[in-house]
Order: sequence, then structure tokens, then C-alpha cells
Amino acid sequence: MNNIDLRSDTVTHPTEEMLKAAVSDPLGDDVYGDDPTVNRLEDLAALMLGKESALFVPSGTFGNQLSLLTHTLRGDEVILGKNCHIVAHEAGASAVIAGVQLAYFDDSGDYPDATTIEKMIRGEDLHFPRTGLICVENAHSNGRVIPVNNLQAIKQMAHDKSIPVHMDGARIFNAAVSLNVDPKAIAACADSIMFCLSKGLCAPVGSMLVGSETFIKRARKNRKIMGGAMRQAGIIAAPGIVALEKMTKRLEEDHKNAKYMAKKLSEIDGINVLEDHLDINMVYCTITNRHDPMQIVAHLQNKNILVNPEDEGLWRFVTHYWTGQKEINRFVDTIREFLGS
Repeated sequence: MNNIDLRSDTVTHPTEEMLKAAVSDPLGDDVYGDDPTVNRLEDLAALMLGKESALFVPSGTFGNQLSLLTHTLRGDEVILGKNCHIVAHEAGASAVIAGVQLAYFDDSGDYPDATTIEKMIRGEDLHFPRTGLICVENAHSNGRVIPVNNLQAIKQMAHDKSIPVHMDGARIFNAAVSLNVDPKAIAACADSIMFCLSKGLCAPVGSMLVGSETFIKRARKNRKIMGGAMRQAGIIAAPGIVALEKMTKRLEEDHKNAKYMAKKLSEIDGINVLEDHLDINMVYCTITNRHDPMQIVAHLQNKNILVNPEDEGLWRFVTHYWTGQKEINRFVDTIREFLGS
């Protein structure tokens, strides 16, 4: 890759092994259920997360919204964090697709405990919507991970109330590495989990939805309704198999590179790194300087370094397979030179 791209870990290109798999693995028709590569990917995803079944979907947003549609009834209320991906980055799809309303807990600091969330569950009243689902996120999109015992308590509380739990686990393997646990331990804290193959794992497209056999059977029907049923999908599922078998085992390298970047950035006057957001492969920081943020973005882009502008005062830089220490050093030197000019 010619550019250094720190905008996200979604920018990763497939590896050579993935490209070879895409053109050589056998294909079928997934709507008929006879694409062997898709079937293999779904079996592998279910096995790795300790669930009965799995479903290949086009994207993380698709997987999350498919879960909401499958778990809930129209008019239900879904309890979830106000800063989670479903709320902040999925274009209001829950109102359009599942027809549900959202009730937010504060997930900007320490993740709330089960007692806090339990208080948000609606009682039986003619005027109230039914609480149809609780959604959690791990790793959180703010770069932090949620301890397993916290999620276990939320799951148990929800189970006692007969309310299902869905987890946006887009980066669940990053969370597992950070927490030093088996991904199954995190997945056990939810009835359904979505995770991305194209965030940090280098697959070019696709996400997985895992859960019980009954849930996935219903989700497969709803995937068809949403337009997500695909034919010879093995051509994009094949890189996903490589992602699960190979790329999940190297995520610690990305985490170490993020910490290396954080250390180097913190040595620059005017940059304050948020040390409590360094659980995975993301570096959050503030930059105090006289320049407009878009000047920083433009200067870096002129040097073939891609970053997103700040969001509510915070910059986010993300490490991945294609960013090693060489690329990080070049980025840090470039931004140091600009801020010092």
C-alpha cells in the first residue's frame, strides 16, 4: 500500500492468501444453502464463538440491524449505549428496518452495571413500550473493552427478565486479546453476536452473525427480506475463513503498535493521548494548536498519510495489518514537523 492509512482498520486490503482463496475455493448457491465455502465460514464462526449457528452478512450494520429485526417486535424499545455504533453510526436504521425506539444509557465513561440497566426496563403499563432487547458492545468503539464479569451480570439480569441480549462485537477478537480471554467467554454474555471480518482482519467485505440455531434460522429469513441473501458468496466468504484462521491470531501486534504510537505522540508538545482508551488498536488524543484541524488532515494527506479529522475534539488513529513501526514513525515525524512549524 502506498498510503499510510490510519482512518480505521476497515481500510485494510486482503492479503495474497485471501486473494488466492477467493479465486480457488469452491462455490455454490448460498440461497440454496449449497455454497461449501460459505457453509465452512459459518461453521467456523459458530465454533470459534461457542454458538450453535452462524450467518454470513454483507456488513456490520447489516448484522446489527438484522439482529434488532429478528429479536424484536415493531414498537418495542431497545436499551443500549448512547455512543454505541448502532446509535451513532448506523443512520437511524433501527427506526426504518425494525421499527423500534431506542433508550440510551451513558457509555461514555465506565460501562454501566446490570443494576443501572435493569432500572431502564419498562414495566407492564398500557402507556409503555415493551422492552424487547438489550444491546451491548465489546470492544467499544471508543477504544475501551468491557470486563467479562460486567457483561455476564447484564446477561444474567436480562435472562431473568426474559429479555434477549445482542452484542455488537465488531472487534470481539480485539477485545478477547485485550482481556486475555477466549472469545467464547465474551460471546457467552449475549444471545446473538455480530462481528466483522473486515475490521482489522483484512477480509475485503462481510460480517458474521452468530447465535442459537433457532435465532439464525429466523435471521436467515429476515436477511432475505432485507436483500442480503447472496448467490455464489463463497468468493467473498473465502477471505473470511483466512481472516478467522490466521488474522485473529496476530491482533496483539496491532495493539502493541497502537501503544507504541501513543508513546511517540505523547512526546510531542500539544498532543494529549487518552491513556484510558488504549485497550485495543486505537489511539485517541487531543491536539492543542493554532491550526484548523482540516489543515492537519490536508498536510498529512499531501504526505500520503490519511487520517480522519477530529470528532468532538478527539482525534482517532487506528493501527492494523498494514501499519508497522516504520509507518508509525513516519506519521509521528510528519505531524511533529507540522505542529512545530
